[in-house]
Amino acid sequence: MKSHEVLKQSVEDVGVKTIASDLGVSPSLLYKWCQPGDEPTDSGATNPLDRLARIFEATGDEQIISWLCQKADGFYCPNPTTEENPTKDLFAHTQKLVREFSDLLQIISESNRNDSKICEEDSKKIRKEWEELKGVGESFVHACEQGLF
Repeated sequence: MKSHEVLKQSVEDVGVKTIASDLGVSPSLLYKWCQPGDEPTDSGATNPLDRLARIFEATGDEQIISWLCQKADGFYCPNPTTEENPTKDLFAHTQKLVREFSDLLQIISESNRNDSKICEEDSKKIRKEWEELKGVGESFVHACEQGLF
């Protein structure tokens, strides 16, 4: 979907007047944001989603995306890069996935073993291992989707 389509669909659920009022903009501007604006002949205006995307593209700073995900009570996890010559060994990929899962379980066990509690520092270690596991898992699924096995 294009940004104006996403915005239009989201606005329809709540109502243009309500959203415009919450944002402190006119309903007509909000309508413009919900129209195509890519071509010179389009009547739409550059919307906040496009602007946020441009800021990200200009800076390359993933904190922007991460912040937005946190606002939505989520967490940003970028897709892993695909190797130019990925291994075609299904079992090597599977073993790597299992190894990362084992590493996560090891960190959790160590955190709990010390005092039966998981403190903030432990949580950071767990988050780091979880992100590595998600990356390896996504890489595995991506390789499957590309027909590499």
